[in-house]
Amino acid sequence: MKQIVLVDSKGRKRIVSLTGGTVRVGQLGVLDTSRIDESSLGKVISVGDAEFLVLEPSLLDRIESIRRKAQIVLPKDAASIVVNCDIRSGCTVVEGGTGSGALTIVLANFVRPDGKVISYETREDFRRTAEENVKRAGMLDACSLREGDVINGVEETNVDAFVLDIPNPWKAVESAFRTLRPGGRLASYVPTMNQVEKTVRELRKRPFIEIRTIETLEREIVVGEMGTRPSFKMLGHTGYLTFARKVEVPFRHSRAQQ
Repeated sequence: MKQIVLVDSKGRKRIVSLTGGTVRVGQLGVLDTSRIDESSLGKVISVGDAEFLVLEPSLLDRIESIRRKAQIVLPKDAASIVVNCDIRSGCTVVEGGTGSGALTIVLANFVRPDGKVISYETREDFRRTAEENVKRAGMLDACSLREGDVINGVEETNVDAFVLDIPNPWKAVESAFRTLRPGGRLASYVPTMNQVEKTVRELRKRPFIEIRTIETLEREIVVGEMGTRPSFKMLGHTGYLTFARKVEVPFRHSRAQQ
């Protein structure tokens, strides 16, 4: 257990590394991590005047605790990317658009211990923030964060997945095609339909199959003593996800490519 998550009474979370010495927890005070071990899990401790539950951090805890410099890909969409791109231990994944690093953390969690996520970001300030978040999440060993634009091409070849969270993913389709192995998967995350249309047009110009676009919606169910109902609030549209799979030779008929 190298890290813990401290959860306050309002559900706010702070990831803390167990250094064996004292660490400062925000502006709250100093915590002696040498006194925390497996027996501390599920119990309440004090930091300054505040009380926290001590838990082992989950992937969701790590995502919710990151410092945001840019809008993140939410867990509902990240999960769909992992499944549709068949991302698992040992995979090599190129990510275009690191942002705050939330999706990078998710991808790294699934490719470990033998895989790698190579993430490109055009803005140095975003890259620095993402690196801090990835390091704090304990995923830096599975990541390589670089400043660069995937539209201009990348160093990697024969990768398993190419994931795009950039405003103009259609411009990176050619780069993705050159970089992916045969059977490798592409994923694009964009907020508008016209971005989807431009991306799909570019995909159809090349031997990609299984091209499809989806939207994931999430609504919590409120379970009460007097009855159960859907929440009035819904996590609705965040973005459209487009997926495709690279092949060497396309089918003759375009309908079979879809």
